[in-house]
Amino acid sequence: MKNTLIFKRIQEKLFLLKKARPLSSHVVKKLREEFSIEMNYNSNAIEGNTLTLRETMLVLQQGITVKGKSLKDHLEVKNQAEAINYLYDTIGAKKDIPVSEIMIRNLHKLMVQGIDGVEAGSYRSHDVRITGSKHIPPPAFEVASKMHDLIKWYKCNEKKLDAITLATEFKHQFVHIHPFSDGNGRVSRLIMNIILMKAGYPIVVILKNDRAKYYKALQKADKGNMDDLVFVIAQATERSLDLYTRVIGKSTKQNTLVALSKIAPLTKYDSEYLGLLVRRGKIAGVKEGRNWKTSRDDIQRYEMSLVRNRR
Repeated sequence: MKNTLIFKRIQEKLFLLKKARPLSSHVVKKLREEFSIEMNYNSNAIEGNTLTLRETMLVLQQGITVKGKSLKDHLEVKNQAEAINYLYDTIGAKKDIPVSEIMIRNLHKLMVQGIDGVEAGSYRSHDVRITGSKHIPPPAFEVASKMHDLIKWYKCNEKKLDAITLATEFKHQFVHIHPFSDGNGRVSRLIMNIILMKAGYPIVVILKNDRAKYYKALQKADKGNMDDLVFVIAQATERSLDLYTRVIGKSTKQNTLVALSKIAPLTKYDSEYLGLLVRRGKIAGVKEGRNWKTSRDDIQRYEMSLVRNRR
């Protein structure tokens, strides 16, 4: 069952963002740099890349080779940067570009170029197993037809489903097929972002610290229950919108993000209960590291929604 409260907040925040556009070049540059590094680090870390956030920044900004880290780790960071630039430069400028197999193959080429043993831009020629998953992807000879069917599904549902649900379901079907020998998770998150950006959303990052929740939601989706995965993507989407709207909006005590432990004494809730409300999407929050933050405004919106529901 879809969490209607978080979807309502997302639409309100997306409206504010669209209303504020076009953003100043300074703001756009600042946000692009922040989100590019964040997505690069988190998307790679989810898949096992060992470079830290700081090391990722050094590789990207200063071209440094980190001692003790593999060539593959470095290539993944540099390749991901090129793919993210593709998102901004291509989709950001022209939202009517269709999602297609050619686009997906090109994203894969960018993502795995230079990595040994991976055929860049080519569907896998052998059967595979996904580590830690009970799902067995289809045999290699079925991949091409299933990818064709996936694009057909997308075109049929592009106007029927909201962008978050569409992006989530496409992403899940893609990883279910597992069309490439490597890089499927990274490519799936890029395609998810393409679909969201085409609808006007900022780039969305699934955090490394949410990896367990993310994988658990994927496993439920494998069994036909998409609700948790849609919610995970919705939370990540709201987080990006919050970061954007707080940069472009006027900062006040009411909308300043505060750690739950510090804001709890100013409310009638303890920090543990606030954490539960934030994790369930009842109250908007932004995750920084392993800790959640929210604002007085966000708590007030939640309390107002309770009043409206009692009427």
